[in-house]
Amino acid sequence: MNVLRPLPGYTSLNQICLRILATTDLHMNICGYDYYRDQPNDLSGLPRAADLIAALRASADNSLLVDNGDFLQGTPMGDYVALEKGVAPGRPHPAIAAMNRLGFDAGTLGNHDFNYGLDFLTDTLAGAAFPIVSANVMRRAPRGQGPDEPLLAPYAILDRHLRDRAGDSHALRIGIIGFLPPQITTWDRHQLHGRITTRDIVETAMIQVARMKAEGADVILALCHSGIGPAHHASGMENAAVPLAAVDGIDALVTGHSHMVFPSERFDGHQATDTLRGTIHGKPAVMSGAGASHLGAIDLALERRGNRWQVVSGAAVAHPVNRPHPPVDRKGPGDGAVRSAIARDHAATLAYIRRGVGATAQPLDTHFAQIAPSRALALIADAQRDHLRRVLADSRLAALPLLSAASPIKAGGWHGPDHYTNVPAGKLTVRSVADLYCFPNRIAAVRVSGRDLRNWLERAAGMFQRITPNRPGQLLLDPRFPSYNFDVIHGLTWQIDLSRPALFGPKGQATLHPALLDTAVSTGIGRIRDLAWEGTPVSDDMEFIIATNDFRANGGGHFPGTGPGAVVYQAPITTRDILMNHIREIRMVAPRLPRSWRFAPLGGTAVIFETSPAASPAQARETGLDLRRTGTTDQGFARFELVL
Repeated sequence: MNVLRPLPGYTSLNQICLRILATTDLHMNICGYDYYRDQPNDLSGLPRAADLIAALRASADNSLLVDNGDFLQGTPMGDYVALEKGVAPGRPHPAIAAMNRLGFDAGTLGNHDFNYGLDFLTDTLAGAAFPIVSANVMRRAPRGQGPDEPLLAPYAILDRHLRDRAGDSHALRIGIIGFLPPQITTWDRHQLHGRITTRDIVETAMIQVARMKAEGADVILALCHSGIGPAHHASGMENAAVPLAAVDGIDALVTGHSHMVFPSERFDGHQATDTLRGTIHGKPAVMSGAGASHLGAIDLALERRGNRWQVVSGAAVAHPVNRPHPPVDRKGPGDGAVRSAIARDHAATLAYIRRGVGATAQPLDTHFAQIAPSRALALIADAQRDHLRRVLADSRLAALPLLSAASPIKAGGWHGPDHYTNVPAGKLTVRSVADLYCFPNRIAAVRVSGRDLRNWLERAAGMFQRITPNRPGQLLLDPRFPSYNFDVIHGLTWQIDLSRPALFGPKGQATLHPALLDTAVSTGIGRIRDLAWEGTPVSDDMEFIIATNDFRANGGGHFPGTGPGAVVYQAPITTRDILMNHIREIRMVAPRLPRSWRFAPLGGTAVIFETSPAASPAQARETGLDLRRTGTTDQGFARFELVL
């Protein structure tokens, strides 16, 4: 186990050392169980972290335990509680029950905590035995009925008695403030429109931190459910941890949202960060991965200056929870306490995920869904399209071509080589459907032009690196691009020319001037070639309906043609329920392998593609691509050579 380094200057007996332990992006990994595989998982999760929490508490004079948001959504247990069971008065949500049992001192919200709706979130938070704060989320007041009010308290000030190195006790006031991405009103628009508004993270911090100081906070910790992104502030930015750290009065930060680890080599050279000491703008900061893969630990040394205690030095470490740690005399509950707190809900979740819904004649997986058409994506697209066809049957929109967009949600990336959909042939259960579609998104549809349709695919094609013909050893996938933004639009045919530059970056930003982007088709500078619908070339003035999810339809991912103004249909039914109903109706799933898209030939150029180690040679052959397995990466991904 990593041990926090001694703090510079931590020599006086009058100094206080405060250890802050932090989880982030738990995503309902609170049971040490992989519900998608229906088997225990002892490599991560809150029970595994609980023993490490106990060890690090025991080795500190003073400690706090905090959570940085995105705890409600992410596993079938989260869906079971939200969509089947609900939160009953007097029985806390299992995530809250586990946190209460571990003695969390404070927490904040993340963007995914709003996925099940505001009412469910409110019911959930009512069971917390600790303050949950959020400074930049406001409850929108009815028109003409006064100003917006905070959804939650923007901050909490904890009065604690902490021991110095001599053993004497001192009263300190510790301020905890929380932030989340302002984009939640777009990502969960169907749930939040007209009820919630958000404010800029940094601008809000400047106001609220000053108030915390005025109320006597000796130490201020920012719980920032926002990633480590650009160094300079821009209004409304999603990943604002770096400029937030520069706000005067903030002493330390817990960051998250992006599921990365800080400090780590990944951020070497990033502006304003120090990965050796774990600081941003000189202030201790930690980001502890996702799913309790890591536990963040910040040590602060404080000295009394006049009437106030002040932070004089600090350091941070992100501890992997899957490494052994030395046994200690526990300070606080561990693994068993978490498991006992959620035992009933775990048992109910197992019964829920094992319910049968149908069967499949072929395996459904995403092992090669980033390089070839996929049966798993085709099944999702078919379910969406069938639902929309029925809904729109008697409307004016029924005359327009109906397409359906689906993406490989689970396809490796930052989550590692085990993060792939992998449903074997045979019985399909609720667990299988959750593996195929793990988000609680709702069905939606947008009306787009042919130009927007082409640029939608150009945005998705930003997943791939630009390939130089005949140069060996080039990596195919851009590691900055999440797989859930690789939309495959079923009902079309097209080619992707990897020799051309991407027109959109990993975050959806255009790489060309808007005027040049508008002429990309006529000048031939885009990657999308031979785009056709039922054999007819797609022109800019054609119109289509695309079945998708509410996240994408309302602008999530910054895809051309999306946004509230483009939405023609959305409903409270989840995509997963639509998929489940589709399977129940047809009983035996036998999805075709669509021949919708392919890479344009590049004269036999070989590129490197990494995927799940469970990917079989038979699956590789089924893609119709020239693929040869060449080994395994240090991270555990299977490495293939793909000839274009």
